[in-house]
Amino acid sequence: MNLETVLSVQHYSDALFSFKTTRSEDIRAFKAGQFTMIGMGDNDVLRAYSIASSPAADHLEFLSIKVPGGPLTERLKDIQEGDQIEVGDRPTGTLVLDNLLPGKRLWCVATGTGLAPYLSIIRDPMTFERFEQVIVTHTVRTTRELAYRELLSSLPITYYPTVTREPFATEGRITQRMDDGSLWDDLALEPWNQACDRIMICGSPEFNNELRNRLQSQGFLHGTNRAAGHFVQERAFVMQRVD
Repeated sequence: MNLETVLSVQHYSDALFSFKTTRSEDIRAFKAGQFTMIGMGDNDVLRAYSIASSPAADHLEFLSIKVPGGPLTERLKDIQEGDQIEVGDRPTGTLVLDNLLPGKRLWCVATGTGLAPYLSIIRDPMTFERFEQVIVTHTVRTTRELAYRELLSSLPITYYPTVTREPFATEGRITQRMDDGSLWDDLALEPWNQACDRIMICGSPEFNNELRNRLQSQGFLHGTNRAAGHFVQERAFVMQRVD
């Protein structure tokens, strides 16, 4: 673990914020989509956080929720520029492109802070060398929680935000919009098929499990560090308690 200095903090709502830190030289090279551990420097509570910055960046970036009473986030939400936090120096994880078979389209499906690893993936030029089209869907409760909306709208990707608790052009959970056909109609695409589509899943444990079960019931193979598949999720987050 290293003590890194906070470079900036941005609050999007009373439930969501992002921050950047320095990146020590001994933090090893990481793959886009991996995570590391974060703490407040006293080693009492550590949590896994996906890295949102590009593997080539000289800083680290993270996206976090705020949970009242959470043993880490209750303190982390108050960090300011110049503060120090603890950051793990050995990023790891399964939500990486190497765990996907070759395909035409890459789907990065996120809820809430599940967007974080995709921010790293879409900032990595290698992503666009491997896929003809990259689609990022981001489901949140309120429009204020559509973090990085401006960035996502400016990149050469298809950005598809949905909001569940406020009126919005694309309203509802992403799975609802799949079921009623509006997702496919809006994007002028056919539902996922194993020949073309590769899917990454990152959100709440319930969402991850639901979408994984859907895909496996349709014959999609779950990719791991041992064998590539049609879809992948971060296994370390599936059962992780959110605080």
